[in-house]
Amino acid sequence: MNIIELNNKQINSTDNKQSKIYAQFGELLNELRKREAPENIEKSVNDFVDEINSSTLTGNQLTKLITQKQTSLLKQIEKELKVVPKNYYRNLWMLFGFTGIGLPIGVAFGLSIGNIGLLGIGLPIGMAIGLAIGASLDKKALTQGRQLNIEIKN
Repeated sequence: MNIIELNNKQINSTDNKQSKIYAQFGELLNELRKREAPENIEKSVNDFVDEINSSTLTGNQLTKLITQKQTSLLKQIEKELKVVPKNYYRNLWMLFGFTGIGLPIGVAFGLSIGNIGLLGIGLPIGMAIGLAIGASLDKKALTQGRQLNIEIKN
């Protein structure tokens, strides 16, 4: 991919979170440069980088802008290219397992015992199931070469 470089803005050295997010976005761009992609994805990525480079925002507003652009970029490449960062599916399925699997298990268990206070028992069970499903999907993406060599931490 022919992606524009991210300008080295004057990041506040005392704001560790901002510098980490800025560096993470730069690493994501480097990973995307290693891959072939359609022209529309390349144009979209370059538009995001141009918007960040031309931004006059500072502090928390700049951090928020970078995070928003990174999230939209990741959604777009996942949707169109089926390329995901490390542990993408694990994080996604952990949340789904917690709420979509664990909560119904906990409700069923609580109602069967007659004490709805036991609702929380199903949550860790669902989370573990979600982690297992997500980890297997991440492994599958790695073997198919659809995984970026970067882990996105928010």
